[in-house]
Amino acid sequence: MSGDLILHHYGTSPFSEKVRVAFGIKQAGWQSVKIPPMMPKPDLTALTGAYRKTPVLQVGADIYCDTQIILRELERRIPTPTLYPGPAKGLAEGVAFWADHQLFAASVAIAFGLMGEQMPDAFLEDRAKFSGRTIDRSKLKMQAAVMNGPLRAHLGWVEDALHDGRKFLFGDAPSLADLAVYHCVWFVRDRAKATDLSDYIALNLWADRMKGFGHGTVAELDSKAAIEIAKNATPARVKDGVGPNMLGLSAGMAVSVTPDDTGRDATVGELVGLTAQSITLKRETPETGVVHVHFPRAGFVLVPFKG
Repeated sequence: MSGDLILHHYGTSPFSEKVRVAFGIKQAGWQSVKIPPMMPKPDLTALTGAYRKTPVLQVGADIYCDTQIILRELERRIPTPTLYPGPAKGLAEGVAFWADHQLFAASVAIAFGLMGEQMPDAFLEDRAKFSGRTIDRSKLKMQAAVMNGPLRAHLGWVEDALHDGRKFLFGDAPSLADLAVYHCVWFVRDRAKATDLSDYIALNLWADRMKGFGHGTVAELDSKAAIEIAKNATPARVKDGVGPNMLGLSAGMAVSVTPDDTGRDATVGELVGLTAQSITLKRETPETGVVHVHFPRAGFVLVPFKG
């Protein structure tokens, strides 16, 4: 079953590294579709509708947007070893949400501060549109200096958690929380080499342990072939349908789903699934055929579409 997993990603993407290491923990086989690091991403957005963030997981004609729901689906398909060992269930999701937002914001500011002078104008313009704010190359180093304190404060909590000798945040086995924190540490320590973390002894030992899981077994796949796979597949049946909600949404209604932080491009489709944790839209184009696009509830805005 793991060989059906197709990850649309690029090598320097920290959120992609989170999923790649999850593949390593589960020793999964997967197919790799390399996408551009900036817009346009025509083959990716053909599958997602408009969602432009990285990574995206594809399983046949089911498209999973955001690492929250990607890792949940990976756990469902490959339950052993679990990403929710012992007390991690529920708590790991909360730690991951903090890491994906607060810790990542500090990490990316510091990485940009170091690499900003080498970044082409087109890339910075793309990230300005992505973030919804102006990026001034001359201010990146100062912004990195400002965020160094918050980053070290956040990582200090991780160091304290690991200081008792535990191997991972929730004990002897890695969890979703470890993956979420690790992708930020990987970004500033291994990818950008943006700040000195040598005084975080327990954290560095833990990060090396996470790095040691590798990325599973990977095979390259062309993006056009991935679209053809979607077109020739049928989305999985949505078991739970559309649950009760305060918006009065029902199955078959046209809705839009938009990230609430960055990359605020709305995906529009027919609502076919809605639970406490997930949103599923049905979309159909001549290029892809019928696909189901899945989003998490947390971190996304779901509203009726008024075209």
